[in-house]
Amino acid sequence: MAVIQSAERLLPSGLRGKAEPLLRALAGRDPHSLAQRMALAAFAIRIASAAIAFLTQIVLARVMGEFEYGIFVFVWALIVIVGDMSCLGFHTTVVRFLPDYAGRSAHAEIRGLTSTARIFAMLSSTTLAAAGFLCLILFRDTVTDYYVLPLFIGLFCMPMIALGDVLESTARAHSWALVALSPTYIVRPLLILVFMVAAVRSGAPHTALTAMVAALAATYLTTVVQFFNILYRLGRRYVAGPRKVEFSLWIQAALPIFLIEGIGFLLTNSDVIVVGLFLDPESVAVYFAAAKTMALVHFVFFSVKAAAAPRFSALFAAGDRVALARFAGETVRWSFWPSLAVGLCVLAFGHLLLSLFGPAFTAGWELMFILFSGILAKALVGPGEVLLTMSGEQRLCVVVYAVALAANIAFNVTLIPLFGIEGAAIATAGAMVVEALLLHAAVRTKLSIILFAFANPVKASLIDGTDHHDR
Repeated sequence: MAVIQSAERLLPSGLRGKAEPLLRALAGRDPHSLAQRMALAAFAIRIASAAIAFLTQIVLARVMGEFEYGIFVFVWALIVIVGDMSCLGFHTTVVRFLPDYAGRSAHAEIRGLTSTARIFAMLSSTTLAAAGFLCLILFRDTVTDYYVLPLFIGLFCMPMIALGDVLESTARAHSWALVALSPTYIVRPLLILVFMVAAVRSGAPHTALTAMVAALAATYLTTVVQFFNILYRLGRRYVAGPRKVEFSLWIQAALPIFLIEGIGFLLTNSDVIVVGLFLDPESVAVYFAAAKTMALVHFVFFSVKAAAAPRFSALFAAGDRVALARFAGETVRWSFWPSLAVGLCVLAFGHLLLSLFGPAFTAGWELMFILFSGILAKALVGPGEVLLTMSGEQRLCVVVYAVALAANIAFNVTLIPLFGIEGAAIATAGAMVVEALLLHAAVRTKLSIILFAFANPVKASLIDGTDHHDR
């Protein structure tokens, strides 16, 4: 409070009242301020990461050309999707349970959860990678030649991708925004760029295989450093002691979360994979450039999700449904208005931004308008899937995402053969609209919260007579 008052005195009198909420968010110690600060930090990190990722993709596209760049983005997207899913939801289980354990000072459970999650992620991802190697060997003749070697290299990345997800979730559960997000979204893409440029300047071929080797080195270096950093921080926060492992409880929560996040991750990332299965690498390159440029809007939504999950979990555990509804409404506004502003700016400069990849990539400008419509529909309901998951409605969220994924697959299979990459963009946007409608209905039905950018989220709770003692 003293810090806030001191900062207010430095401002002109006309700005003091308006600046107070921001100052409280930056200096406050209460859970709400921590969530706001996490959102602001995540937002800043995602701005930096979006710029870095965009610059990285431009350089890679220029260095490799459309064909090799298309191969790389197809393989890397596939490996990241499978690597993230290989945790089987255990990384989000950390965010689901750790805030509750911390509130009860259950340090034995915290030590057991964090160590078990790391071990489980490594074992499951390594098993899945081994299965991938076996499939590549057995079905070698069915895979296009230029994909084989990059896929082999990519499979070695999977254990480190999975471990990195667990480490990120551990940091998010403690509201360590910089430690959680910077390794994956800032450090790793920068290292990929640095290693790729260094390899090419040393005489390596300008191919997707060289880029995958650079990605492999960057992934291992980033995750290993993050691992020791998280261990150091946990050691300072919790003294050494016994571990209590509640594996059956965690895995029961993890599997529905795996279905939710797996389907959700496929919804937001599978478009590049589907385009790669149906079309040539050049089409993959153009579509990915358009989607990556439009992804400058996605970081807003991601930032809100990263900040909201621990707070949702804590409010639900406390049983205060009115506070949960009120905070959910805030997260929707945090999602929608910045997404709208950023999206309009990206569209205004879209043609110029795509030209940086190369002259042929400007063909993807029309795709950006289609993709933005879907992103905006999703932003209208905010992080609804996170709210459902953190409120114990994992199974319902699985149903929502299963229906949305089925719609996505049906749209893609129908529209891509008819309209090419334009069909893929329409399919992706259409699936986002379906997802947003289903999430809105599910949250209102199960939690009595109106999750919509222009509605009062507490209204339904008050009308239904729900209070903080009801559930």
